[in-house]
Amino acid sequence: MIRPELQRQRILVLKSEPMRILIYALFLFMFAGSVLAQDIKQKIYDTEREFEKMVAEKGMNAAFIEFLSPVGIMFMPDLVNGRETWKARPTSPAALTWNPIWIDVSSNGVLAYSIGNSIFRPNGKDDQTAYYGHYISIWTRQGSGEYRAALDTGINHEKPSSMPTDWKSPAKSAVVKVDGTGSAGDHSTVFFSAIEKQGTAAYNTHLADDAIVMRDGIQPLFGRKPAIEYFKKGKSKIVFAKRKSFVEAVDLAYVNSTYKLIDKAGTEIEKGNYVQVWKLIGGKWKIAADVFVPLPKPAK
Repeated sequence: MIRPELQRQRILVLKSEPMRILIYALFLFMFAGSVLAQDIKQKIYDTEREFEKMVAEKGMNAAFIEFLSPVGIMFMPDLVNGRETWKARPTSPAALTWNPIWIDVSSNGVLAYSIGNSIFRPNGKDDQTAYYGHYISIWTRQGSGEYRAALDTGINHEKPSSMPTDWKSPAKSAVVKVDGTGSAGDHSTVFFSAIEKQGTAAYNTHLADDAIVMRDGIQPLFGRKPAIEYFKKGKSKIVFAKRKSFVEAVDLAYVNSTYKLIDKAGTEIEKGNYVQVWKLIGGKWKIAADVFVPLPKPAK
């Protein structure tokens, strides 16, 4: 004989069959989305490898013209259309090698970004003079299905003690955006407003746990905790440009504009361009990458 409580459970299960089907369908959708995202991450990695290979075989000019999107931008040293700038520049003899160490992609596969280490040799691969750094590339899917860089920039720093060659992605799969969540641009207004009032303490509640912060002259800061400690030591105020335009694809977005650093006396000590990648995590938009690229200081 079936106990009454078990019988009630059995009836409840039978009545919930449509819900079970819905949950199962949702699970399959999320699983398929996760597999798709992983395939795209591999495609981004493979695109990076093809990009670097073309630099070695055909030179930087040809490679950047090929792998930047038609509207792709770079900071050289200020913001320019990358393709047009490389077309106008004399052929470069420089050697540039790199490898991605971090790749993430939006859940719909339209937008992605990669971060990695780089070595630049001004006079070719045998040049003993080498400049070390880290780069960030924002990738957008083209009509052909291929990915091209909508933005490409980076920082310089001293030679690192080690240069990892493996790449990885966030531990959790991208969260599909839910209607009513709001855009990254909307959520970021809270951050940019807080920066004006609180200074860099505003980063405390807006950085993702696995955020990557890049500043010229120092090694990248991997993770929220090291970044917060770095910001605590800072003595300058950040002034972001008022006009900002976000490019967003469901749960991933990026923005680039200009910034200034002001000391306690109110003197401008640095200005340049920044790039921020925002990601929807657990229903909240967080800063996944934060990169400052300073302009050269005017000669005195």
